[in-house]
Amino acid sequence: MKPRLGVYVHIPFCASKCGYCDFYSLAGCDKQMPVYHKALIEHLLESSPGIRNYEVDSIYFGGGTPSYYGAERILELFDVLKLNGNVRTDTEVTVECNPDSMDFKELLSLREEGVNRLSIGIQAADDSLLKLLDRRHTWAQACAAFADARRAGFDNISVDLMYGLPTQTARDWADTLARIFELHPEHISCYALKLEEGTPMYANYRNSPVLPDDDAQADMYSYAAQMLERYGYRQYEVSNFAAPGFESRHNLKYWRLDDYMGFGPGAHSSVGNLRYSFVRDLKQYSYGISRKVSIIDEYEEIDPLERSVEYLMLGMRTSRGVEEQEYRVRCQSDWKPIHRVLQAFEKKGWAVEEEDGRWHFTVSGYLISNRLIAVLLEAQAGARLDNTPWMYRPDRPESSLRLPKGEQELFTEMAKKAGKF
Repeated sequence: MKPRLGVYVHIPFCASKCGYCDFYSLAGCDKQMPVYHKALIEHLLESSPGIRNYEVDSIYFGGGTPSYYGAERILELFDVLKLNGNVRTDTEVTVECNPDSMDFKELLSLREEGVNRLSIGIQAADDSLLKLLDRRHTWAQACAAFADARRAGFDNISVDLMYGLPTQTARDWADTLARIFELHPEHISCYALKLEEGTPMYANYRNSPVLPDDDAQADMYSYAAQMLERYGYRQYEVSNFAAPGFESRHNLKYWRLDDYMGFGPGAHSSVGNLRYSFVRDLKQYSYGISRKVSIIDEYEEIDPLERSVEYLMLGMRTSRGVEEQEYRVRCQSDWKPIHRVLQAFEKKGWAVEEEDGRWHFTVSGYLISNRLIAVLLEAQAGARLDNTPWMYRPDRPESSLRLPKGEQELFTEMAKKAGKF
């Protein structure tokens, strides 16, 4: 039986750029779509021998705004994967959408050709907040787009929401959640606004008194977690909630250290012990594909020590958490120091142990998860240093390197040695 693989396809085009967005996306670049599309297809075809070593069980078209890119192009990319990539019949296939670029006929076409999940960026139910975020849609448009998705046959729909917005009150956030519950999506993602340097909102609102403070944001998060649980949405990751059986298969690959390949500028991949990303430049990416020039931006060979750190760091951000036997096998390290810390967290109400022995954070633990994970990693490092001091020798080389242009063959050679291409 072949191992499973997730495939991410980045669509970097948008009708306009939102004020908070720091992802690699481009507005007003529609003329570049044909050249990019050709390059993307060529890249998928070139990578098909490696993809065929797996069974693809999740495909995610993200952006940018894939719905703005158009159903015809999305389905052409999907067909390339189906014809060349061992795509399972039960594969989760997600397309990200914005309400202003969702068309019923295109949704119907996507559904008929096998796309079975949508992720809709709604963000808020208040039109004034949507305008503040530079979103192009209104709440009425979001509701109409959601209804069109249902009418087209989609029975697995996720919505993205944001809290901690400038001028947003607890009442505003409660109102957004209440209105979303009326739509009955299968999956809800709740993200706190993060002001990224270089974005318009960073310039306009950094240190602004109209931003909800940390305590207010924490209250919004706690309220959402409690209400979502009450309405049947189980929290399975820090920011993600789902009705039973509707957890995002693709997102879980990132949290569980499963294999995935990304395509497009800025896309990341993690395959076996290799991790790499492509250049965050559409023209350079397209040129590199057409001229067989390196498009690798960063490349890492992950050693067991780093994997064990990631297991603890990522595992504790999910409701599945971590467990003693799994920890010992993956991390080759003593569980006792970790257990002592988790027991201390439990006394504080930050973590809980389930009947099957798995530990995970509570809602209050998720609120300070970065600090709690740092404590766990310190305990992990101490246990290793006590038992295997050679792992922390001063001359231990860094595993991350940046490949110079023209050394694509080095990457390919190393990937072949790892048996992944």
